[in-house]
Amino acid sequence: MQVDVVTAVHEPYAVFLASAWDSLRRQSHAHWSWLVQIDGPSAAVAAALEACGASDDPRVTVRANGTAEGPAVTRNIALGRTAAPLVQNLDADDELEPAALDLLAAALAAHPRAGYAVGHARDLLPDGRLTTHDLPVRPGPLPRGALSAQWAAADRPYGLPVHPAGAMWRRSLLLALGGWSALHGMEDTGLLIAASAAADGVLVDAPTLRYRKHPAQRSGQTSKFSGGGGADCTGPAPRRAARQPPGVDRPVAPRSGQTDPAGCDGRGGGQRRSIPRAVAAATAAVRESTPNLA
Repeated sequence: MQVDVVTAVHEPYAVFLASAWDSLRRQSHAHWSWLVQIDGPSAAVAAALEACGASDDPRVTVRANGTAEGPAVTRNIALGRTAAPLVQNLDADDELEPAALDLLAAALAAHPRAGYAVGHARDLLPDGRLTTHDLPVRPGPLPRGALSAQWAAADRPYGLPVHPAGAMWRRSLLLALGGWSALHGMEDTGLLIAASAAADGVLVDAPTLRYRKHPAQRSGQTSKFSGGGGADCTGPAPRRAARQPPGVDRPVAPRSGQTDPAGCDGRGGGQRRSIPRAVAAATAAVRESTPNLA
């Protein structure tokens, strides 16, 4: 079965594209295409794809946003370019195991009600070593709601039961869910948990993803993004400062109805706690009200 592999890439990750491309060339599954979507400046990415030979392969198409939109938007733009019934995500800094597309596509063929398939992920360390992790879920069918329930389990609060970055999706389910979620740093997590609430899945008992560990990876970084939590900045604005003569410096008070930037430290201390709660509540509602979308 044809598989469209989508990769969102921005300039700092161009250095990893040759390895991602090599992992695709080594696939035992022959029927794939690679849809690369560039986020932000494109020169370094285009040069990397040309240097490794990917740009000369007719199975590879490359488009650019023209602006920097982030990974979720960029993946969704690539999703809009897909036509195959199966869609495989491949982050620019990761690699697929040689049998990944075969194993995941075969799992979906064997389980027609499943909307997604996922395998084990091995950490790819900077020295080239691969490390494995035990999973808290058994291989085989994943009933609707199984992953979202495991994700919110009291003994493992918001610990992911499987790695979301290497999932293969039925395109119909991806479109029904609206693609990758508009969550800061949790785009693929939000999609996986929503998919679990809406459809059955299947876990392959084999490694399918090599998850590269490196200092620049987004998942290992913290930021000052305060969306979804953080200090309360919605109190009344301070009074406008008295008018000063020309040439006299004074602080600029916010206009009426605006928040005071000095009153919000921007550290977003509640982000990591509030986003999982919000996703858990949303997926519970989906699970109760949505028929199987696969």
